[in-house]
Amino acid sequence: MKQVNQDTGEAAPVQVASGQDITVSVPATSANLGPGFDSLGMAVSLFDTVRVRTNDTGRISVRVRGEGAATLPSDGTHLVARTIADTIRSAGYGVDGFELECENVIPHGRGLGSSASAIVSGVLAGNALLPAEAQLDAAGLLHACSALEGHPDNVAPALGGGLAVSWEEAGRFRSAKAQVHPEVVPVVAIPATELSTESARGLLPQSVPHRDAAANSGRAALLMHALTTDPALLLAATEDFLHQAYRAPAMQPSAALVRALRAAGFAAVISGAGPTVMTLASGAEEAAAAEAFIAAHLAAEALENWCVLRLGVDQDGARVVMHQR
Repeated sequence: MKQVNQDTGEAAPVQVASGQDITVSVPATSANLGPGFDSLGMAVSLFDTVRVRTNDTGRISVRVRGEGAATLPSDGTHLVARTIADTIRSAGYGVDGFELECENVIPHGRGLGSSASAIVSGVLAGNALLPAEAQLDAAGLLHACSALEGHPDNVAPALGGGLAVSWEEAGRFRSAKAQVHPEVVPVVAIPATELSTESARGLLPQSVPHRDAAANSGRAALLMHALTTDPALLLAATEDFLHQAYRAPAMQPSAALVRALRAAGFAAVISGAGPTVMTLASGAEEAAAAEAFIAAHLAAEALENWCVLRLGVDQDGARVVMHQR
């Protein structure tokens, strides 16, 4: 797998083939879903797309459209570009250069898995550029992406779609997929302000009372049933005892919207670390009612620049397409 550098005499890695052209599309994700803290995540129908073309220029160039176009780097320090290169190198290969085009739709810093999408995009693209015998299998991809992200709750549904329950076992990240009931309709209210996951995690206590842990365990189990079998139970199933109340001071408008929605009978939660609010509606009629309630609440509170979207559950996860050149 090694070549010899003619100038230095040192072993050099074999380069992945120039002229490859691939597209990777990765869905947004919502982690936690109320009580499923750091273990549950669901893929939704917003997609970031990257296209990679390898070349022999010795340079990495990046073009970004959409979210982050004005602020993200346009060279090899870009997260997706860096992840592509690192994935190739970790397999013992090298890459002479590539062009990367990013079409970003997932909002950044809002609790919809934008960083997980970038990491999954980079790992899948880098893996697809490798020779077949060097490519990771599904379990290897999950572990590689989760290790880079630090946890699997967003990564697992981004890779496989649907509802994912994830855990760590003997130093390896694992996940199991469940099909979401077709009547479940996610409605998201996305504020203009960002909140970093690190800041949100910093508000959590080191321990919680045993009664809260026990109550949360029961609701998380109920949530799996509600999301897959009986959406009528979603309001009770989404009650959280571990994280949302502690994080509320960092996103007071979002926390107030969750409280108002839940008081009105809607299964609302903070999406991931926030500040996006997600309502898990049971059917199109309830989704429309949730949209109307959110609009009225935002108007009454004079909250501007929020985006309200009715999404679908993405059951397929990330897609990789190899283009012929």
